[in-house]
Amino acid sequence: MARYTRHSLTSILNATPSRSFAPRLYRSAINPAISKRLYSQTTLQEPDQPVINTSVPGPISQAKLKDLDQLQDTRAALFAADYTRSVGNYIADADGNLLLDLYAQIASIPLGYNSPTILKASQSEEMLVALANRPSLGVLPPQDWADKLRNTFMSVAPKGLDQIFTAMCGSCANETAYKAAFMHLRAKQRGTDKFTPEEEASCMRNIGPGSPDLAILSFKGGFHGRLFGSLSSTRSKAIHKLDIPAFNWPSAPFPTLRYPLDKYASENQAEEARCLEETEKILKEWRDRLAAVIIEPIQSEGGDRHASVNYFREIRRLAKDNDVLFIVDEVQTGAGASGKFWAHEHWDLETPPDMVTFSKKMQAAGFYHTSKLRPPHPMRNFNTWLGDPVRTIQAQALIKAIKEDNLLEQVQTVGKYLLGHLQPLGVRYHRIIQNVRGIGTLLAFDCPTTELRNELLTILRNEGVNMGGAGDRSVRFRPMLTLEKKHVNIFLTRLESALNKMYQKHWP
Repeated sequence: MARYTRHSLTSILNATPSRSFAPRLYRSAINPAISKRLYSQTTLQEPDQPVINTSVPGPISQAKLKDLDQLQDTRAALFAADYTRSVGNYIADADGNLLLDLYAQIASIPLGYNSPTILKASQSEEMLVALANRPSLGVLPPQDWADKLRNTFMSVAPKGLDQIFTAMCGSCANETAYKAAFMHLRAKQRGTDKFTPEEEASCMRNIGPGSPDLAILSFKGGFHGRLFGSLSSTRSKAIHKLDIPAFNWPSAPFPTLRYPLDKYASENQAEEARCLEETEKILKEWRDRLAAVIIEPIQSEGGDRHASVNYFREIRRLAKDNDVLFIVDEVQTGAGASGKFWAHEHWDLETPPDMVTFSKKMQAAGFYHTSKLRPPHPMRNFNTWLGDPVRTIQAQALIKAIKEDNLLEQVQTVGKYLLGHLQPLGVRYHRIIQNVRGIGTLLAFDCPTTELRNELLTILRNEGVNMGGAGDRSVRFRPMLTLEKKHVNIFLTRLESALNKMYQKHWP
């Protein structure tokens, strides 16, 4: 019988990872005792199937979460993960289970767990220097910071946007984009870069004219973060907003489409026309007070809600016609998951967005913009760190892998394959799977109730598939860019098993 030894994370970092994604070989890992068939003494690679030894969460996970709960709230936690043994598209837990992960840390893992590409970047001298010396980028940027920005973020910059503001998280990205929009509007209204004494005095008391009555227009069902400004524009779930003071900002209706799209084409067209009419009305009512309109290509947290290309083009036109900035929130949809690097590229806009925010799969956060959105004074859109060079190094490795391994093409191919199998399942298991939809691997379906959705997710985890919900009753797919057809086949088998169990229970 082969013996499996425990290796440290240092041995992973000291190893030489494979240059490309396939074959996915991960040098060393901590105690690969899940199944002797899966591992060698020096190599950890993806299993052929999920490995389930206990219920999920298992007893060790439950004990660790109970211990953690003494220090932090764990009520949203699914299980305690073991990232030293997680590999590629599979996440390991503390009980030795290995699950196919189609949730990817809420859409945040791009190349898989312990990716050779990311591990290799982590071994570089520039990474060690960045880890040891975190700079205040706005005050003392590294001498090669411009080169790093050009080689990473600007190499995939959305069309028409030649400036980058680096930030810490998705909420931070949207908050700083809002600040840029407000400063731009007030500079335009003021007509000068000088402030009046009244403005300077009144802003310190949180009143006008220094603290003006301005707003950001968002959409019902949208999610833009959990900080004060971003939360005021978030319109998904009440639990996100309860007890938190909010700005009096408007929200416009977002279309509720019916599926399949070809069957309800006229109804959906009428629904989008209704929403566009209401949006235009709000833009006119709030004229001179609206600094920007913000919209997601897919309302992810709000339930994976989609709209047509024409709808988004019309929203862009309305913003331009009303002289309001147009912000596209690509925090969850950016970095390739739609089959294009930016999901809004599917719209083929004549006039680019004024700002595009990003985070999650990009490994870093911030927003793109044009030079007109630089405030006329220094240190206005500013904080201590302004992002993190460590995450920029990760983003550079990610972008290189996307290009060299043709991952956008892979996402398109695998996404179509998955969607093509989900749609007939929606016919066969229509009591549970409804409204199958999506683009790339940003796919979703609805369940009739929240209870059935949550039951399905629980059964799937115990079948070896980790997935997440969205909105009140949606199941969403947010896999890595490295998802392959073989992973889809594994998922479909486990999904059908879960559906049959639910049918036997509820409709025997």
